[in-house]
Amino acid sequence: MNQIQSVLDHMHSVASIARGTLSSGKEEPSEAAPGAANFSQLLRQAVNSVNEVQQNSNHLASEFERGTPGVDLPDVMIAVQKANITFQAMTQVRNKLVGAYQEVMGMQV
Repeated sequence: MNQIQSVLDHMHSVASIARGTLSSGKEEPSEAAPGAANFSQLLRQAVNSVNEVQQNSNHLASEFERGTPGVDLPDVMIAVQKANITFQAMTQVRNKLVGAYQEVMGMQV
């Protein structure tokens, strides 16, 4: 559960950074470099967290298929749903970021 909350927190941070950058219209030069580094770091962490959740889900599913004792179907199903939800959330954030980028690139100077 902490992993999902961590992923969601990262995605909310990424979204708020994107909104802050786009809503102001301009950024101060002193804030641009740290904001860019934080954005890229947050995005990387979010993608890595989603990847971890998916790998855990795949591992549990394969352990269940092998009949490993202690791995129950409800645990596998919950892990699969967590992986699905985190991936969908990450996809939505990506779509919003791409849309925002396209909107900014379409603006006339």
